[in-house]
Amino acid sequence: MLKPLKSSEWNAAKAAHLLNRAGFCAHPEEVERLAAMSPGEAVASLVDYEKTPDPVTRPEWARPNPDAFKEQMAMRLLSEEEKRQQRRRLRRQNRNEMTDLRQWWLERMAYGPRPLQEKLVLFWHGHFATSQEKVRNAFYMYRQNEVFRQHAKGPWLEMLTAVSKDPAMLLWLDGARSNRKHPNENFAREVMELFALGEGHYSEDDIREAARAFTGWSIDRGKQDYVWRQRAHDAGSKTFFGQRGKFKGEDILAMIVDQPQADRHLTARLWRFFASEQISPQLDNALAMSFRYHDKTVGPFLREVFLSREFYAPEVMNRQVKSPTQWLVSTIRLLNRELPPPAVNEGILRQLGQELFRPPNVKGWDGGVAWIDTNRLLARYNFAKDLVEGRRGGSRPSRQFTMDALTRGEPKAREAMMERLMNSQLGRMAPADIAKLLPAYRDLPPAEILAKLEEHFIFTRLKPARRETLLSFLNQQKRLDETSLRHAIRLLMCTPEYQLT
Repeated sequence: MLKPLKSSEWNAAKAAHLLNRAGFCAHPEEVERLAAMSPGEAVASLVDYEKTPDPVTRPEWARPNPDAFKEQMAMRLLSEEEKRQQRRRLRRQNRNEMTDLRQWWLERMAYGPRPLQEKLVLFWHGHFATSQEKVRNAFYMYRQNEVFRQHAKGPWLEMLTAVSKDPAMLLWLDGARSNRKHPNENFAREVMELFALGEGHYSEDDIREAARAFTGWSIDRGKQDYVWRQRAHDAGSKTFFGQRGKFKGEDILAMIVDQPQADRHLTARLWRFFASEQISPQLDNALAMSFRYHDKTVGPFLREVFLSREFYAPEVMNRQVKSPTQWLVSTIRLLNRELPPPAVNEGILRQLGQELFRPPNVKGWDGGVAWIDTNRLLARYNFAKDLVEGRRGGSRPSRQFTMDALTRGEPKAREAMMERLMNSQLGRMAPADIAKLLPAYRDLPPAEILAKLEEHFIFTRLKPARRETLLSFLNQQKRLDETSLRHAIRLLMCTPEYQLT
């Protein structure tokens, strides 16, 4: 089992680490509050989030459309030109709803009362990577996001079953089209390879037999919900993991979760997301054992992880690269500023490599050091400047300019097009209100200003060379004012240390 952390080992640095990993940001006020608690109380304040009221309501459009099936049937009677116009209208509506959905979720992450719940939703979104690129239905994407939220820390089998029957997943991995005459193997393969077991722990025969068991799972297009279609189901006997029976999809999922490898697969994924890419064989065993001890339920398992010495080991703290989403949300929180407009956030996350509801493939995002290749690291530095200092934006490029650049394919034209597109997309952005931070720094000597900046923004110390650079800048200021503090914050946010959590 994991080694429990002693109360005497609890301090502000560990409280900051817990807030960063079990949420999105170690805001100084929250660090102070948690540091004054016992470890158990601090962890409970995050894990037992159902005790905290959640006043956030769903987006106005995020509800089933009772006329959806009638509208689909009515489209068949339209002329070709009318159909094209209707499809364009629906695509535009869906894009607008997806933009609204991304902003709604970012606001929950940045300002919501349950940071661990939203961090878990982000974990599950990457684990069950489902993309709007294929689903093309904002309501289904919202609904899946809510499934992640509802089952975020519950029993593993309940989560796996709920997501497997989710309309977005049924579309994403072609389950809705699978029937007894033509079983589709996509979901059967991915549920074992990616979601629950990992490669090498099943056979091709297991995939074929599981695909037969999942037939009959479909979508009621009128109610926009999961439906069981008995006539589409293969009711014959199947052999799965060496067992014979007339298995249905629920039976297959239960048999998968019952495998010891399923414990190892999920707990390793959770550890890598919340703690570290590094996992020794001994730790791997301890995590799986803990998960089984807690009846394969995520919440109690995470409580034990967050109360373990392993979670606060030196090789874990301040060693994880922030995902683009965590980078954006934590920056907003630490600057005490509002989220930029929806198009700004979409542009930022797209350039940083994590467009929500649009993972690159069924495996999700690679994460880790992949977040900070040369181009993306430079983009972080540029966006840090925008979030601290603001930006004036630019004019929208003409359609002819855009089409010409795409058609010609000339490198310089493409670069110019992308620059102007980003400027028009990001538009104007107000600067952070540094005046609110200034009183806490104004009368301090440069060394203390630097120490306070480190405590506020990174909760660790910069490397000596970078400390000297920033200290040299502060020493050159005759008197710290809003402009010089703003510049110092931007310099700190453009360090490698700020990219880590």
